[in-house]
Amino acid sequence: MQMIDTQTLPEAPTLALPPIVVGDTPIDPAEIAAEMQYHGADSPESAQLAAARALVIRELLRQEAEHTLGRDVAMDEQDAMTTLLDQALSTPEPDDAACERYFQAHRDRFCTPPRYRVRHVLLPAAPDDQTARDEMKTLGESLLNELFEHPERFDEFALRHSACPSKESGGALGELAPGQTVKELDDALKHLPEGLHDQPLASRYGWHLVQIDQKIEGEALPLEAVVDRVRHTLREQATRRALRHYLLALAEEIGVTGITLDDEAGGALMQ
Repeated sequence: MQMIDTQTLPEAPTLALPPIVVGDTPIDPAEIAAEMQYHGADSPESAQLAAARALVIRELLRQEAEHTLGRDVAMDEQDAMTTLLDQALSTPEPDDAACERYFQAHRDRFCTPPRYRVRHVLLPAAPDDQTARDEMKTLGESLLNELFEHPERFDEFALRHSACPSKESGGALGELAPGQTVKELDDALKHLPEGLHDQPLASRYGWHLVQIDQKIEGEALPLEAVVDRVRHTLREQATRRALRHYLLALAEEIGVTGITLDDEAGGALMQ
């Protein structure tokens, strides 16, 4: 998903929303515009809508906190809302049977990370130097043609051409787990088969000639090793559901016009 640069958004929303009122309190369009910078989205319209919903949720909680706690919460609004939610939300602790069911239904999520034995040749070129990038890509294609004919020359090409310290060991990066190399290469390793990749792979550092010597798949973990993760996931899911129902009930009770809370009401609040 492409993120919009909210720093370039105008001070007022580019799309006119209908007037939004929570109870008797209108939501100021200028506040929506200011809130948009905190909501990454694929369009200004989506960011604006997310910002408006966030402000509606905040206003619902503020009004309910004042009503429930019997005082003005303006000075300690965050603490008051936390107290309100602590009192309003009650979710049971996931039991062993629930953990077992979730674990069995999502076994693929509970594995050791895959690992890759990788060699590469880094042909350096800065991201903003298009001439150098074109030259290095052309060189990379030429080297690959040679490597498919003479794969034994990989170590030689790494030593002669690579800008990575790994050139001293034939371009070997060792055994990599996800997240241990530059993002562009890391993303590609998830999808490439074993062997020599037939095209230079671009990154912010230039072009990589990539040889995957071995892909080691992750191993399934037993429930005992991940039960805390499972229990945390179930607890978070239950809290999200309870929060969503609570917010929708507040919107019905207090009254919201000009916008509806979607099925993900409360998700942004938990984040």
